[in-house]
Amino acid sequence: MAVVSMNWNDHLEHLEKFLQTVEETGLTLNLRKCNFAQNKIKFVGHIVGSGCIEPDPGKIATINDIQPPTTKKDVRRIMGFFSYFRNFIPALAEKARVITDLTRDNVPTKVPWERKHQEALDKLKDDLSKATQLHTIDFTKEFGLSVDASATAVGCCLFQWTEEGHEKPIAFASLKLTDTQMHWSTIEREAFAVIWALKRFRSWIFLSRIIIYSDHNPLSYLTDASPKSAKLTRWALALQEFNVDFRYRPGRQNTVADFLSRL
Repeated sequence: MAVVSMNWNDHLEHLEKFLQTVEETGLTLNLRKCNFAQNKIKFVGHIVGSGCIEPDPGKIATINDIQPPTTKKDVRRIMGFFSYFRNFIPALAEKARVITDLTRDNVPTKVPWERKHQEALDKLKDDLSKATQLHTIDFTKEFGLSVDASATAVGCCLFQWTEEGHEKPIAFASLKLTDTQMHWSTIEREAFAVIWALKRFRSWIFLSRIIIYSDHNPLSYLTDASPKSAKLTRWALALQEFNVDFRYRPGRQNTVADFLSRL
């Protein structure tokens, strides 16, 4: 929740009314989680304040972390990721041609990455970042959340659908697993990916229906296995505060989350 005002005197008055309302309704505030007198704040996916509305750089930080590929397999994985959002990247094939040429038979397995390739990759990242930044969340519609877990990390993409049915990205995120988490079973890592992603985007999706796409069914796993483990019980309880529905998506089709979990 944010209290926004046009000037300092008005803000003091608005803040006083807000705190009075909190007291009258019997609510409590955790002061450690409250910030006062901020000139800019993060609010529903944007940076708001000082007469400006800017995109939240945290939504696209993962995109900026994409590193140059070293092998043909890496090239195909990167291009599969960007191709998934081809509807939001103008002239994708033309811009990516210099990169896709690296998959030709006459190119060695360890690709020769040059300045022209890096410039093309930077342009693709910039185009996708702009598409993400310009997207306005519609809280009357459901969200999609694709998740995946590799042996070393988890990745996810939050999106909504356009009128034409295309998945339009809202935010990307990935997280490196700890040594302990890397030793979890595959289904445990997949379940953790779901819980982590839901918590990551909680402020946006809390009151909405969320459709989770994964190549495993961590929801059934948590329901069936939670009595056997305190950790899984905590995850199952955390899941109950969200309105989620699971949809199976094979790994070869879960391109975005698969790529992000292997950054």
